[in-house]
Amino acid sequence: METKANYVLIGAFTLIVGVALLAFGLWAAKYSSDRTWQEYNVVFTEAVTGLSVGSPVQYNGIAVGSITELTLAPDDPRKVVARLRLNSTTPVKTDTRAKLAITSLTGPSIIQLSGGTPQAAALTAVSKEAIPTIATTPSALQNITDVANRVVERMDELLSDDNVNKISATLTHLEAISGGLADRDQGTQALLVEARDAARNLNATLGTANGAIQNLDQNVLRQLPATLDKLDTSLSKLDSAAGNADAILGENRAAINSFANDGLAQLGPTLTELRGLIRDLRRVSDRLENNPARYLLGRDAPKEFEPK
Repeated sequence: METKANYVLIGAFTLIVGVALLAFGLWAAKYSSDRTWQEYNVVFTEAVTGLSVGSPVQYNGIAVGSITELTLAPDDPRKVVARLRLNSTTPVKTDTRAKLAITSLTGPSIIQLSGGTPQAAALTAVSKEAIPTIATTPSALQNITDVANRVVERMDELLSDDNVNKISATLTHLEAISGGLADRDQGTQALLVEARDAARNLNATLGTANGAIQNLDQNVLRQLPATLDKLDTSLSKLDSAAGNADAILGENRAAINSFANDGLAQLGPTLTELRGLIRDLRRVSDRLENNPARYLLGRDAPKEFEPK
């Protein structure tokens, strides 16, 4: 009986130790796994078509993890929350950005991380959330979609009923104008003929004017040497005359200075006397004109005899 009891105790002890070792191994594996990976959240405000759980996550083209969960935001179903599991050594910074991307034209969608300057702090050190959230930027697909939407809106405005009616009216007017031009085809041809004749006459006139200008240029060039010689001779004579005048002024400088000093000083009294003489002559002229006999003979003129 005692032998059987010992076997039971030994078996129970062995079983308990085995379970404890297994639990410790699982805990150690989980702890090691948690230390190797770091979780992040990415919130998209656009459709994530083609993205699924297990899709890879790349940082500048290098695989650094995968997507472990995709859910709609509970407070806003327009947003999609993607849970990422990245290598703990991945340098996710505060300025790191996530966006949707495709590996090829027909390939699946992935999440592409980019940015992250060396001066920026690590997101895990700054974020107060249990699972840090990486900011997003619009993807190329989203930009294409936005541009396509704007183009469709512009086309809708361009092709409105009002614009279509205006285009139809413009086409009607153009058709009427083309019909009128067709009716006036003969007049248009005559106008073109007259324009061609006028162009020919203008060409002939320009040819004549060009010949006249050429002849004028040749005459001017032919007479230019003689004109230059005459101009040179005239300038020589002017130079000689200027020299002679300078010599005359030098020889008579004393007389000119004497006239300027003495002659001009006497000119004032002479002009005063000349003015008085002119005044006396004017007085004598007035007397002669009024009564010449009395002024010349010193008595009144004799009275004429008048018979009774």
